[in-house]
Amino acid sequence: MYRLFLPFILFLSLSLNAQIISIENNPNVQEEAQEALILAKPGDTIKFQEGFYSFSDGLSLDVDNVKVIGAGIDKTILSFANQKSGAQGLLVTSNKVVLKDFAIEDAKGDALKVIGADGIYMINIRTEWTGGPKSTNGAYGLYPVESNNVLIDGCVAIGASDAGIYVGQSQNIIVRNSRAHYNVAGIEIENSYYADVYDNIASHNTGGILVFDLPDLPQQGGHHVRVFRNKAVDNDTDNFAPEGNIVGEVPRGTGIIIQANSDVEVFDNDISGNGTVNLSIVTYSAETDDENYYPHPKSIQVHGNRFGRGGFDPDVDKAIAGILYELSEGNLPDIFWDGVLPLSQMIFGQPDEEKLILVDNGDASFLAIKPIKYMLSFPGGITSTDIETYNGPIRPLPPVVMDIPQGI
Repeated sequence: MYRLFLPFILFLSLSLNAQIISIENNPNVQEEAQEALILAKPGDTIKFQEGFYSFSDGLSLDVDNVKVIGAGIDKTILSFANQKSGAQGLLVTSNKVVLKDFAIEDAKGDALKVIGADGIYMINIRTEWTGGPKSTNGAYGLYPVESNNVLIDGCVAIGASDAGIYVGQSQNIIVRNSRAHYNVAGIEIENSYYADVYDNIASHNTGGILVFDLPDLPQQGGHHVRVFRNKAVDNDTDNFAPEGNIVGEVPRGTGIIIQANSDVEVFDNDISGNGTVNLSIVTYSAETDDENYYPHPKSIQVHGNRFGRGGFDPDVDKAIAGILYELSEGNLPDIFWDGVLPLSQMIFGQPDEEKLILVDNGDASFLAIKPIKYMLSFPGGITSTDIETYNGPIRPLPPVVMDIPQGI
């Protein structure tokens, strides 16, 4: 009988002993804040009161079941403009952590990094580099990696030189009600399984929403990602990623890119105002020695989206945009597929369950490359604009189910 009540007893014990640790701005706030994060017990809440806090070093938390909260996204500001050490603004390496109602500005590196968490809940957090888009800005705003049960809700990310909201090598993910502006990539889901990205706005980035899978990482084969009810609009910021970054190849004016993932469903989105292309589906084209990596997208479903103006200002300095501009003779499509598949599938066709499906996307224009003819430099017929070829039944993906703590 005692064992039956043990979880309840533990919960009651945590609740009765939980403390609210208040942090106020003062000359010793660096030491006081880090001490509070180190000495916190499971169940405790660390509350930063309203104010502008200046830190010279990064902060870190490694205690489970802790809340770190502020007074509001524009009322409690943790500034790292004077940061002299530390690779992040705030680093979290523990489970069941709630981060809510504060901002992180001008971090030397990544703004908010989470590694290896099971249960990380980011609510109403803003990350920003206040000097505008610069290659010297930190790479990532909200940056959970190698984590399970990731919730990003009501957040804002501005000015990251890689991705504003990035979830990598993780599982069971929800990104919703958030905004990403003036980043290289607005929202990026990379090498991850089971993600729902919805009710977000990605605008004035280089690229709005990216669903990527890359080689040479411990978790590969990204799959089961739903992207729906978002606005990927007016992404028009020149790419300012530091030289050598993979995201540095993203053309300015990209709405949504799907690269090398499987089982991706893109539906009920508004996609417009993207000067290169509104939506691209592409193979990872760089050379890799990773024998386990599968570079081709498969089982991609794009349906029920609303496409507006696109392709009016292509970033032809980027390789893929230059090729697309040439192939389309300057009439860039709303939806682009590079058509690259394993050689046997390019000759004999894909399995039915892996075929690209395009349905009910209004009057969206389309262009696909016929790779064999393209590689052999045929004089004509190397592209197709027949979107009806890709008509087929939609197989809806299941929603992500997550046990979100009450009252957060």
